Amino acid sequence: MFKRYFEKAWVQNLSLLMMLSLVVYYFAFIFEFKYDFNWSVFVTKGQYGHMGKLMLHGLNQTITITLYSAAIALVLGTIFGLARLSNFKPVYYFASCYVEIFRNTPLLVQLFFWYFALPYAFPEEIRFKLYDMDFEFWTATIGVGIFTSAFMAEIIRAGIQSIPKGLLEASYSSGLNFNQTLRKIILPLAFREIIPPLGSEFLNNMKNTSLAMTIGVAEVCWSMQEVTALTYHTFEALIAATVIYISLSLSIAGILNLVNIKLKIIPAGSPPPLRKIADALFMPFEYLGIGIERILWHFRKAPDGSRTISPLRRFLNASSTALIRCAKVLFVVALLILIYQSVMAVAGFNFEIIWKNLRTLLVWRFPKGDNTEFFMGLGGLAGAVLMALISIFGSFIIGLFLGMGRTAKNYAINIPCTLYIELIRGTPLILVIFWTYSVILPIIFNITIHAFWAATIAMTFFFAAYIAETVRGGIENIPSGQVEAAKATGLSYFQTMRKIILPQALKQMLPALVGMFIAAFKDTSLAYIIGVMELTRAAYAINNRTMLYPFEFYTTIAGMYFTLSFLMSRYANKLEKKLSPENVRIEM
Repeated sequence: MFKRYFEKAWVQNLSLLMMLSLVVYYFAFIFEFKYDFNWSVFVTKGQYGHMGKLMLHGLNQTITITLYSAAIALVLGTIFGLARLSNFKPVYYFASCYVEIFRNTPLLVQLFFWYFALPYAFPEEIRFKLYDMDFEFWTATIGVGIFTSAFMAEIIRAGIQSIPKGLLEASYSSGLNFNQTLRKIILPLAFREIIPPLGSEFLNNMKNTSLAMTIGVAEVCWSMQEVTALTYHTFEALIAATVIYISLSLSIAGILNLVNIKLKIIPAGSPPPLRKIADALFMPFEYLGIGIERILWHFRKAPDGSRTISPLRRFLNASSTALIRCAKVLFVVALLILIYQSVMAVAGFNFEIIWKNLRTLLVWRFPKGDNTEFFMGLGGLAGAVLMALISIFGSFIIGLFLGMGRTAKNYAINIPCTLYIELIRGTPLILVIFWTYSVILPIIFNITIHAFWAATIAMTFFFAAYIAETVRGGIENIPSGQVEAAKATGLSYFQTMRKIILPQALKQMLPALVGMFIAAFKDTSLAYIIGVMELTRAAYAINNRTMLYPFEFYTTIAGMYFTLSFLMSRYANKLEKKLSPENVRIEM
């Protein structure tokens, strides 16, 4: 009886209103929030300058890095995604190494390597010239682009593999060559299929730009910290940065949704309003593509429309086989040179200094730490693994209930869960850590804990939002007929979930959950921001003490992250193949 009563819309709306009233009542009358908000710091010029202009400058830097790095990621992702399907083994293995190395090492470690270690590979004169060329900005832009491209390459590869082989055979039999097949058939169909996951990577790319603050780029997070340090208005700075990131996330999601609607095949007739908006928005790009196609047409054919081929095209067609062989030989030579240089660079490492500090990198000062350190000084790689295990276990429990709530038809459950998921997913993890460590625990809940636990709690609630979406997808993949059959047999909602839906959904979610643990393990490096002595912070501290071996230390920790992440990713791939044995690899 109570269940039927609670299914009424007005009861659900009243429940939402009561929950909102309780939150307002708590903060207005029970919680002693003794903080003097002063938003005028963003509109007036103070002793240390105009804070509003500082935040706008950070926004401009964030947008610039996002656009440049997204373009780099899309180009490199397409190239390496295609290379991962190549029959030429040197190209395939090189692309596979590229993807696996950059996917399985944390972005923060990569940025530190590019910024602190790479310049020492050049002579001192070149190094000084690099620092004079806005080196921080370009390191962040290219570093984020390369990192994102590794994920995009896998998405593009999977999109191409989803195309039926019959289409390729039909295109070849109709006289199209490889380049024409790729440009006119494969890539258009593949990109239509991969827009949703590609959109998620564009969003992640924007949020990853927040790590540029660690190498001194004045983007939004860096500007937020400056406002906090100069004005002591922590709440205002954090709220402003959060609003900026959520607004950027919503804007990117809206644009990608229009792209998806534009590429979607709809029946002939009156198109929906969003399709009309998308057509009008992307009309200039269509005209640009038509113009480029006409220019290329003149190069392929004579102006009078005959089949006359230009001398250059005739030469290229005649010598295409020789050119391809020469390109393969040059690629192999360049690859051998790269491998030789890499081996020689590693051989020149000071392995004595690595061995001397290896125990510190593995466990930090455990068990000889003092009372100010976490669990007798436990840190380094062991601390990172422990943080990842705790956070992923807690986030799975929270995410399970959030995902179930997201699929509920009851507004009083669905709306709060949806708001939580979208709010967290639109905010960078580094900002969630700042909120948890600086505001939520010490001010709102009046709790003072070690930075290790603050970072772990932040990661737990952050990844819970992503696991919730995985749970929602797994639940929605179960045929609705099973739910109806369970109801017909008299099972309640929770019995249906526990005995029928979740056992099947969790089996489908296992590869994604393993991938989430890998992401959590890599993102433990962000605890560096609040002083947790995990692996990245330990390497940073050792490098600052020695000042001479950045290549050795950052390469070593990159190898540690890569080894564990790669082994876990192989396990995730085995699970995926076991659960989806019908997958067939397309070769091009």
